[in-house]
Amino acid sequence: MTKREGQGRSFGLIAFAAFAAVCALGFGGLGVWQVERLAWKNGLVAAVEARSTATPLDLNEADWDGIDPEASEYQRVSASGRFAGGDTLSQAVTVYGGGFWVMTPLALADGRAVLINRGFVTAAQRDAGIERPGAVVRVSGLLRASEPDGGFLRSNDPEAGRWYSRDVAEIGAASGLDNLAPFFVDADAGDAAYPIGGLTVLTFSNNHLVYALTWFGLTLLSLFALYWLLRDRLRR
Repeated sequence: MTKREGQGRSFGLIAFAAFAAVCALGFGGLGVWQVERLAWKNGLVAAVEARSTATPLDLNEADWDGIDPEASEYQRVSASGRFAGGDTLSQAVTVYGGGFWVMTPLALADGRAVLINRGFVTAAQRDAGIERPGAVVRVSGLLRASEPDGGFLRSNDPEAGRWYSRDVAEIGAASGLDNLAPFFVDADAGDAAYPIGGLTVLTFSNNHLVYALTWFGLTLLSLFALYWLLRDRLRR
C-alpha cells in the first residue's frame, strides 16, 4: 500500500467514524425527545381522564372569562337553556361513516349562548329533517376547544354553508350570535335516534415508547459501527 493510499484510507475511516458519531448523537437526541413526549402524552391522558369523569361544571353559573378552552378541554360540563337559531352542519367522519355534526346554539336565561354539538347525522338523516326540543333542556357533555382554520384540507365557506370544522367564532359570526362562549360542548348520547351524541374520541395514540426504543437501538448500532471502524486504532 502506498503512502497516498494509506492516507486516503485513514481519511475514509475518519470520515465514516465522524458520520457514525453524528448519527449516534442525533439518534440519541431523538430517543430522549420521544421519552419526553411519552411523559407528556401520559400526563395528557391522565388529565383528560380526570376532567372527563369529574363532577360537571355548571356553565349557567360559571364565569366564562375564567375558562381556558385549551387547558379545560374534555372537562365535563352541563348547561340549561333553549335551542335557538339555525343548525350548522359541520362535516364529520365517525364510526358510523361520513356525515355531519349538528351544531346548535343553546340560549341561556342570562342572554349568553353556547354552541352545542348535538351529535352526528348522515346525509340521509339531514335530508329527512333534524328535530330539536322546543322546551328548556339541560345538556350535559364535554367542553371542547374551537377548531379554527377549517378541516379536511379545506377552509370553511360560511356564505355557501359549507363547514369543515367546528370554528366557534366563525359559526357565531355567520349566525349573528352575540355573547357566544369561546368553546363548544360535545353533548352526551340522548334518547333520540339521531343526532347521535356521545361520540367524543377520548383515546390517543401513544407510540412514543416504541419510537424511543427504535431511536436508542439505532444509537447503539451507530456506536457499534463507530467502535468497529476504530477498533484497530483503539487496540494500538
